[in-house]
Amino acid sequence: MPNTFPKTERLTSKKLINRLFDRSAQTGADAVQSVYAHPFRVMFVLPGLAPATNVPDAVDVRAVDSAEANEVTTNVPEVVPKPSPQALPQVLFSVPKRAFKKAVDRNLVRRRCREAYRLNKCILQKAAVSPVAITFLYTAKVKISFDEIDKGMKLALKRMNNVR
Repeated sequence: MPNTFPKTERLTSKKLINRLFDRSAQTGADAVQSVYAHPFRVMFVLPGLAPATNVPDAVDVRAVDSAEANEVTTNVPEVVPKPSPQALPQVLFSVPKRAFKKAVDRNLVRRRCREAYRLNKCILQKAAVSPVAITFLYTAKVKISFDEIDKGMKLALKRMNNVR
């Protein structure tokens, strides 16, 4: 597996980003999971059904025969796609502007985080179920070395595998 970080692995979907940060959808079986490993707070979504809170007339597809199924699919809750065994999750890195006022500092930390993820993402491929979307929130108040970020990234990815 090449150690690359292509654009397809970057989280750009506003729906998935909103779902990761939506506090009202943090309960239930399909809730957003969260782990902490200094300097990261990691939030991730496992594959499965998305919450059906905004669907007014959801219809159980199993109760409808196949001829009518095409007519009612607009009212069925959105399903988060199941990743293929080789597919890696989409990832978002966030560094707070409150802690790092200068964009140069935020970019440096974000670049170090991306590099640490790129080098250690093979840990996620060993997992039985891979998340669909992951957000790494940098929580440290100061710039730390790449070695510490790398150690925290490894720990965070291992903890994500153990949460399931």
